[in-house]
Amino acid sequence: MTQDNSKSHIIYRGDILIVDDTPENLKFLSKTLAEQQYKVRSVTDGVMALRVAQAAPINLILLDVRMPGMDGYEVCSRLKQHENTKHIPIIFISALDDMIDKVKAFNVGGVDYITKPFHVEEVLARIETHITLEAAKTEILKLNSELENRVRQRTHQLEKEISARQQAQEQLLHLALHDALTELPNRVLFMKQLGRILEQSKQNSEHHFAVLLLDCDHFKVVNDSLGHVVGDRLLIAVARRIQTCLPPGVMLARLGGDEFAILIEEDTPHGDRALELASRIQTELGYPFQLGSQENFTNVSVGIVLSHQNYEQPEHLLRDADSAMYQAKARGKASQQIFDPRMYTQAIVRLQMETDLRRAIEREEFILYYQPIICLKTGKVAGLEALIRWEHPNQGLLLPGEFLPIAQDSDLMSQIDTWVLRQACLQLKHWQENKNLQDSIFMSTNLSVHNFLQGDITEKISNILIETGVSGHCLELEITEESIIRNPGRVNSILNELKNRNIKFSIDDFGTGYSSLSYLHQFSVDSLKIDRSFIESIVPNGSSTHNTQIAQTIVQLAENLHLSVIAEGIETREQLSVLEELDCTYGQGYYFSRPLPAEAALKFLMYCQQSG
Repeated sequence: MTQDNSKSHIIYRGDILIVDDTPENLKFLSKTLAEQQYKVRSVTDGVMALRVAQAAPINLILLDVRMPGMDGYEVCSRLKQHENTKHIPIIFISALDDMIDKVKAFNVGGVDYITKPFHVEEVLARIETHITLEAAKTEILKLNSELENRVRQRTHQLEKEISARQQAQEQLLHLALHDALTELPNRVLFMKQLGRILEQSKQNSEHHFAVLLLDCDHFKVVNDSLGHVVGDRLLIAVARRIQTCLPPGVMLARLGGDEFAILIEEDTPHGDRALELASRIQTELGYPFQLGSQENFTNVSVGIVLSHQNYEQPEHLLRDADSAMYQAKARGKASQQIFDPRMYTQAIVRLQMETDLRRAIEREEFILYYQPIICLKTGKVAGLEALIRWEHPNQGLLLPGEFLPIAQDSDLMSQIDTWVLRQACLQLKHWQENKNLQDSIFMSTNLSVHNFLQGDITEKISNILIETGVSGHCLELEITEESIIRNPGRVNSILNELKNRNIKFSIDDFGTGYSSLSYLHQFSVDSLKIDRSFIESIVPNGSSTHNTQIAQTIVQLAENLHLSVIAEGIETREQLSVLEELDCTYGQGYYFSRPLPAEAALKFLMYCQQSG
């Protein structure tokens, strides 16, 4: 044991306390030990020994057995009872050499026994031995303490690492089973849960459940026109709004894209809870979504499949829900449909139709028919509407309603729109150059919502006009109210750009879809097209019918906004008479002419020009 005395700069080998009532012994031992560079403290009685041992750092005590008052045995016992002094090694010194005295010395806590008279070498050797042992004990304790600290630190670190690893595993498991965008369960977790419920249903035939597949209507239009960031925000908003409709115990998952799935674990055999929930969700989604300064609209088509003992795999349930969902989409926006086994056959037919449609685009199996648009004031042909037909290699001539819905759902509509526009312009230019068709006759084509709101639509249309050599004033593009309401800012920008080329615009099927009245005055459109549904049942001679009033309202609205009106679906002289009385600008329909192939349409035009 070493100690640095800052006053004398002597490095001591240890602090020793000598307790002896004989001055000669104290002097001898003090001198001897000091010469060996021990720091020595000496007292003559037990009471002082206890005080010094409590107050000073003592490494070893030489303790005389026989002293007046308190003997050495008592002093040792008291030292061993106190926390601060119990570890100090004590060597008894005594003139007594009896074995009983030695045993008693060891019993009270002594570590050694030296008999008088002293032999210096023996005293020094024993002191050095016990000082060294004590130093070794201290070092061992220190090492043990350090080792324990290291073990504790390592244990704590391992616990932290294990906890971090567990958290990472839990996070990875969560990510593997949940959708990153909406934080809803994903397809994997949904299918696991569906598989579990299917097994329960097999064991208990009275356990009925339902699966709902929800697909956002026209979500791709929002994604393409406003960008994926807005599209993602809309998906999150849709997910949150659907969640507000769900009762406890009903699982909602995002399967991918704009598809969601719902699992109702307990339902009636007829799916009453599923139908009620679908209606509630569609009602809730009917309100606009406010994303920043932009209002967005979307709803969902819902396919429903009910549990049945014939189902073996969860994938089959989802497949049939998908078939029902497509049937719902075919019925219009925000519709719902419960799966019927016949739909599986229809789904196969639809898949084949989509495959044929893709090949039709490559093989150019489409043709255009043209329906004349008549000026009701002069009776002359004012323009032609280009209408697509598909010459299917097996099914013959197909009308637009038989394949365009499939094209819209499979992202083929843009290609078809572009093909129609180019072919119609080429045909018009051919007639103008080779058949002396009047330059005042315009060509009208439809642009789908998806295509019209694409970022490159103005460039695409401009390039077609340049390629075909058709003047902009000879082209009229028909867009729907849905296009306007989807993104009014984008629509206005497109209209203004294309107006620089003198292209005319008409709002098709006006009054049947979204209400665009609040936007109408903002846009550079040229005409409103009254849907045929309002023309079918109007009657002459002032008879008050709902449809006649609607037609009259649209004509008056157009007049106030300085727009033309085109009435489609005119089939009788009576309908024409009413529209003439309402001062409608243009009309088209079977009363004048059915849609005609190019050659027949040209003959009709030539006849009208010659007779005019």
